[in-house]
Amino acid sequence: MKLLIIGAGGVGTSAAKIIERAGAEGDWAEKVVVSDYDKSRAETVANEICGGGKFVAEEINAMDAESIKAVIKKHDIDFTLNACDPRMNYCIFDACLEAGSGYMDCAMTLAKNHPEKPYEMVGSLQGEYQFASSDKWKEAGKMAVVGSGVEPGMANVFAKYAAKHLFDKIDEVNVRDGDNYGNTDSDFGFSVWTTIDECLQPPVIYEKERGWFTTENFSEPEIFNFPCGIGDVEVVNVEHEEVAMIPREIDCNRVTFKYGVPAEFRKKLLTLKEYGLSDKEGTIKVGDAEITPRDFVCKVIPSPVASTLQMTGKGCAGTWVTGWKDGKYRSVYLYQVADNQECIAKYTTNSVVAQTAVGPVIMMELIAKGIWNEPGTFGPDHFDPDPFVERLAAYEFPAGIREMDSEYADMINEQAMLNQLK
Repeated sequence: MKLLIIGAGGVGTSAAKIIERAGAEGDWAEKVVVSDYDKSRAETVANEICGGGKFVAEEINAMDAESIKAVIKKHDIDFTLNACDPRMNYCIFDACLEAGSGYMDCAMTLAKNHPEKPYEMVGSLQGEYQFASSDKWKEAGKMAVVGSGVEPGMANVFAKYAAKHLFDKIDEVNVRDGDNYGNTDSDFGFSVWTTIDECLQPPVIYEKERGWFTTENFSEPEIFNFPCGIGDVEVVNVEHEEVAMIPREIDCNRVTFKYGVPAEFRKKLLTLKEYGLSDKEGTIKVGDAEITPRDFVCKVIPSPVASTLQMTGKGCAGTWVTGWKDGKYRSVYLYQVADNQECIAKYTTNSVVAQTAVGPVIMMELIAKGIWNEPGTFGPDHFDPDPFVERLAAYEFPAGIREMDSEYADMINEQAMLNQLK
């Protein structure tokens, strides 16, 4: 596979480095073109971080379809990884289809709020634009795999794995993300723009009898106990792609996404919203330029990159699935934990973006080897989860599973006790 990575930021850098560290196991990628609007950033990744060889650098404008298509044509690209923020998805997605390249992103196209009842009803869902184009991709004989990072992405695969192996019938799929990060003076662990967007968009919830609907920002707080020493974290509803994706592939009664947004950070975000500084549509004049209020905020808030390099602790991404197995109600949490300082040592990037990058790298290997192969637009929960889960450990991001308190867990414990008594 000849691979194009668009964006030499944290996720693009991590993806390239993960492929490089895989050595011979990464030879499914015969050529990796790392591109960015700032070619020097792409050159740093390709030459300094990955050491050249099959890694080459290009300049690309992710908002210019002709720029994207020219690079795809120049290098005869088979597959493109969009490692940019979601604002650029429309242009990159369409340009790849026109140029005949497969496509993958880590976060789907943006939702639109309901014009009258944004905190009750859905306007349009994340990824709706992309799923609506599935027939075009199918006719072209090409694959577009969307929402393929860690959340969404790995979390979706965990849901599919649970449906295939752990349950006879699914009740709820609840993605839960938390951490115990410390030793940082930044509220942001990755893109400032994207963090503001997912936290201040109306959170979406799915219920089979009701469909998709929205709720207030940071609603339904709960305490969730995360593994590997992270412990109890308060999590709240935020908008996230899994809720729009999972019901398309997995029969279930409810889907939610909750994230550990600290209470003090929530207050800051709501203050931005109150004063109109989170607005991504309108523009304000700053000097001779006109930019959105959110872009202005992104300019004045220091980049989180430097502060996360000193950050300590672990982040956990996972999927909490409940349902029935062998007539008993069961509750299971499937997860992946990454240590920030370990990720920096291995990939030069923090754990948030490294976790995001490993999912698409594994998925691209599966596509390159024909293991995942179906023209059209799909989320990763459309495909067989087993080969993905099996490869996580080989790529240094092993998965874990926690049997939660339930009728099924009681049955297992009782049976274990009886076996010991025998």
